[in-house]
Amino acid sequence: MEDLTPGPVVAALEHLTGRCRGEVTWITGARIGLWLTTDRRLVCTAEQEEPPQGATLAARLARSGAVFDIEAPEGASLWVNGSPLRQARLRPGDVIEFGEAGPISRIRVYDNQHRPVPTLGEIMGDTLSYLRASRRPLPSRAAHASGDLSRRLLRDTTVLFRGTVLLMLAILTVAVVLQYRTDRRLRAQIESGGIQVDTIAAELAQARRDAIRESDLNALREDLQGRLGSTAERLETLEARSEAARRVIGTARLSVAFIQGGYGLRDTDSGRMLRHVVTPDGVPLLQPGGQPFLSLQGEGPVAEVQFNGTGFALQGVGLLVTNRHVARPWDESPGLRLGASALEPVMTRFIAFFPDRPDPVPLRLLRVSEEADLALLEPEGGEALPPGLPLAEEMAAPGDGVIVMGYPTGLMSLLAQSGAAFVEELQAGGDTDFWTVAAKLAEAGLISPLASRGIVGQATVAAVVYDAETTHGGSGGPVLTLDGAVIAVNSAIMPVFGGSNLGVPVRYVRALLEAREAD
Repeated sequence: MEDLTPGPVVAALEHLTGRCRGEVTWITGARIGLWLTTDRRLVCTAEQEEPPQGATLAARLARSGAVFDIEAPEGASLWVNGSPLRQARLRPGDVIEFGEAGPISRIRVYDNQHRPVPTLGEIMGDTLSYLRASRRPLPSRAAHASGDLSRRLLRDTTVLFRGTVLLMLAILTVAVVLQYRTDRRLRAQIESGGIQVDTIAAELAQARRDAIRESDLNALREDLQGRLGSTAERLETLEARSEAARRVIGTARLSVAFIQGGYGLRDTDSGRMLRHVVTPDGVPLLQPGGQPFLSLQGEGPVAEVQFNGTGFALQGVGLLVTNRHVARPWDESPGLRLGASALEPVMTRFIAFFPDRPDPVPLRLLRVSEEADLALLEPEGGEALPPGLPLAEEMAAPGDGVIVMGYPTGLMSLLAQSGAAFVEELQAGGDTDFWTVAAKLAEAGLISPLASRGIVGQATVAAVVYDAETTHGGSGGPVLTLDGAVIAVNSAIMPVFGGSNLGVPVRYVRALLEAREAD
């Protein structure tokens, strides 16, 4: 059992303020004088010692074993623990203030019951020293060091330190509990489709911000007219330079479709679509961040995410080809892939507009490729398609000239090509809805793909790289040889690499057709 009887006593004054702040003065005599120098330093002298020159006596300290008495001389002021006193018996930890302006010191008494409090660094240092110096086997040494460290942290540290550790452990426990609850809530959201609802609400809010407004049409046309002009000049140069290119563009354009689509979320159990929550007047309600309120019990319109892309008709098969990410755009959104057992993405509308045809062709997804970014589409109701484009018999080779056709930037580029009269008519009508604008463009005969010419930089079995210009919206368009055969399907842009773009080689289109025939 640990010996708690009084043993040798050591005392010290720990200086808290003044010129001696941070220092310790050890009390070794039976009677000492505490002097304040002219520069306000506190100096301790034994009874027989001479005081510092010019110093003023601040207090007398008498010691008898473990008992310490302090007394203020005539004319001096003394405070103990904030109370003015002439004399007092000190206890370990008492705070003493000498004079009106300090300094302030704390008395420390060390014996078997009152020991110096080591710092955390000292405790850790002692543990490391033991681990290095002990000759015990490593497992025994580690066990002993761990036990001793735990014991000293609990016994030798201050109450404040132990309280801080307990507080940090409590905070950590609360954090773990909150994280556990968050994980459970996240799993519940995934299972209930909450993540999907949040994702589609965010996409709808972004679409709302990006929607074509009546007041934006003039600015939109002015902004894109310069790009259109340069594209038109490039096309004129292209056609003038090559009669073959003129013929290819003129023939192929009729088979290149502007694809529009919309999708929403459907409850797999009830079959109900996710809808906007609306006011009694039919106005959709918005959250503070601008996202719409959505609910399976909503009575408003279906929450529909709209998109567009490019596709083209294949010669002789009555089908269209596009990118998989055009035919299944939700695959690009991780949030919509979560919780598929609760809510499933479904197409609400999927159509294609062909040049010189006023009516859209309703589409249905037939098959997607598991190897490449490709999808096969078929017209619903057996509707006739344009003649279509042939597939090239040979692979592309570096240096080959190519023509890329499509609808980059979607409705914006089509509006920029439409002319001032059409824009004015659209403004007068005031209806710039995603579906309405495309329908009016088709009725006016203003659906037509853009074409750009480039050179193949690299061709492998996995991808064709070329520098013909395109951007988002052009995905799924044909990459044609100068003979008019499809050599690849435009898939991705690489603007950080010199404007190079990627196409899916036509071999994957053939593989997709063969898989469809084998079904």
